Amino acid sequence: MKFSKLVSALILSGLLAACTPDNVKDGGAATDENKQTTDGAQTDSLSGSGSASGTAISGATVSYEKSAINDANNVLAEKVIYFEYDSDQISADYQELIAHHGKYLAANADMSARLEGHADERGSREYNVALANRRAQSVRRLVLFQGVNADQVSVISYGEEKPVALGHNDEAWRLNRRVELVYEAR
Repeated sequence: MKFSKLVSALILSGLLAACTPDNVKDGGAATDENKQTTDGAQTDSLSGSGSASGTAISGATVSYEKSAINDANNVLAEKVIYFEYDSDQISADYQELIAHHGKYLAANADMSARLEGHADERGSREYNVALANRRAQSVRRLVLFQGVNADQVSVISYGEEKPVALGHNDEAWRLNRRVELVYEAR
């Protein structure tokens, strides 16, 4: 257990060290990749080197305005994180998406998110509740890493109790291994 946490910490450290601000000029001014809206809210573009290849967020607009979570064209419209079988590890495909949700919460202190963990039907009820909790906690850690106040993010684990797909096959199981972000005004 300690070894996997150490490996995860080292990987996260490596990812952070490898990140360079491609969209920042030497003087610290942002290029046109980042735009200021008329009300002062920060928006980003996910085109070019800043895109998340292989995810649904490529090419989506990013805004951290309070109403942005209701915009179907905003990256924040995607509120489901999927997991591999018997795993609580967040795939690289979802790390950028989670970071955007964290930035949104950091910019909107009057909003909170409930992270609802789910598992497929395989495994015992107790095991699935624990696995779904670990999945939600993994997402929570990445959200908090963006500067979010800890009391803005809560976790609940449903295990296998609330499936979105009722089949007993790989596709249904894949869709049920997830964490859903549910936003609420505080």
